[in-house]
Order: sequence, then structure tokens, then C-alpha cells
Amino acid sequence: MVVAGALGVLGVTTALAVPTSAGAAAGTLGAAAAQSGRYFGAAVAAGHLGDSTYVATWDREFNSVTPENEMKWDTTEPSRGSFNFGPGDQIANHAQSKGMRVRGHTLVWHAQLPGWVGNLSAGDLRTAMTNHINGVMGHYKGKIYAWDVVNEAFADGGAVGSLRSSVFTETRQRLHRRGLPRRTRRRPGRQALLQRLQHR
Repeated sequence: MVVAGALGVLGVTTALAVPTSAGAAAGTLGAAAAQSGRYFGAAVAAGHLGDSTYVATWDREFNSVTPENEMKWDTTEPSRGSFNFGPGDQIANHAQSKGMRVRGHTLVWHAQLPGWVGNLSAGDLRTAMTNHINGVMGHYKGKIYAWDVVNEAFADGGAVGSLRSSVFTETRQRLHRRGLPRRTRRRPGRQALLQRLQHR
């Protein structure tokens, strides 16, 4: 019963991983997944790390973790250039101490952005995004096996492939309305670039 309740709270995920030895006993969900070359993970919130039942279930059943909100932009860089890795470090350090894999979630998302991001020009937004990604990935280098770099970029419903309305797409649209810089207009289209690369 405790496991079933905790599974609902933890948010279960599974995916492929490196297989373990065939002789390992599958005494936990994580061990059972590992026997078939998979990992069994959960989205974990740092605010629950004081709950012994939550942590015991996480430690016992899972071999992978994704921080729920602790690595999102509003948490990791609430003020421009001022990083806060405390909540994400709590989860990453605990997971590593238990031999779990950590998936980084997420570097760029349309939600949970600090207020200062919404007021930037297109060029400044690109610079801020690059600095943010480099800062967070640099801090977690060697600790994260994979990143959700851009999360939910496409709109829900509507035309297939349409981008979600966000500060990123709105800034891009403002740039196009003003006219692209001359050097951008002169760049060859994607098809022309692919053709040039094929003939090398």
C-alpha cells in the first residue's frame, strides 16, 4: 500500500538504460527494470525530502530521478546572473549517493520563468538563454545523464508543428515584424545549405 501511494506522488517514468547482469534479483521495481535494460524513475520534489516514507520509497524502488521543478529557470536563476542550485543539488546529491541516474528537467520552458526574462529584447533573450543553459549545465556537468533542453515547445492541439505561444515565440515574431538583420536575410535557405553539404 505504501508503495502504491508513493508511486502516485512520485510520478513514475521508465526508459531504456544499460542492462545489468542477468543474475541480479529483481527485489524492487528499479531492479526489475534494470534486468531488461531499462531504468525505473520518478519525478521528485525537494520539498518532500523531509518525508521519511517518501524518501524510503524513492530509495528502495527507483534507480533514476527527475527533479520536478528544482532545475527550472525560475528556481535556478531567479535574478539575472544569480544562480541558485540548492534545491536541485539536494535531489542530485541524494540520487548520486544511492547510485541513481539523474535526468535534468528543464533548461528552457514556456512556464516557470523568472519575471526578468519577459522584458528582454530578442538579442538579449538569446544571450540570457545561452548564459542560463551554460550556467546550469556547467554546474551539473558529470552529474546529469540527459537533459530536457527545450520542454513543450509545440502548442497543444491546433495545427501539427505549431509553436506554443511564449516569450520565446513572441520575441521571435517581434524580430520578424521589424525585419531580420541583413546578414540573416542573406543566409541560404535550409534546402540550399543541405545541397551544398551533399556536394562536398
